[in-house]
Amino acid sequence: MTEIRELLLSRIRDVADYPEPGVMFKDITPLLADPAAFSALSDALADIARATGATKVVGLEARGFILGAPVAIRAGIGFIPVRKAGKLPGATLSQAYDLEYGSAEIEVHAEDLSAADRVLVVDDVLATGGTAEASVQLIRRAGAEVAGLAVLMELGFLSGRARLEPALAGAPLEALLTV
Repeated sequence: MTEIRELLLSRIRDVADYPEPGVMFKDITPLLADPAAFSALSDALADIARATGATKVVGLEARGFILGAPVAIRAGIGFIPVRKAGKLPGATLSQAYDLEYGSAEIEVHAEDLSAADRVLVVDDVLATGGTAEASVQLIRRAGAEVAGLAVLMELGFLSGRARLEPALAGAPLEALLTV
């Protein structure tokens, strides 16, 4: 696992002062452009999906789509996108959540999850945990069980894990990298 972590870290680029001064943005596009690194990441996350007994992967908009879809394929399970409000046609369930300044809302197709599903939430970064917490609430409201949450990178200094652990109610939170 140390080799995979080193490979992944070597393909994440720091971009200073983006999207605003004082922020060090972690850019994963070089990792996605490297087939060996992207494949290793997909395999590691698929291993987590299998270990949790997940029957579906939920990918959070937008980079969670990029990571979650190959994880679902490799784990042999379904993929469900969780989108920003207003992006899905048809009947949806929605969940509002608070941001630092204001609020946001995410949605899932109501018929895509059922009580028979164990869902692994996949995203690129765990920051403050607001979107991930809302997705956990949304999955449960759809009647499904939360199998866990897996991310490429956790920004430990933003305390997202502390916010999420009560919502996860014992389901695992796996971060391949912590910065």
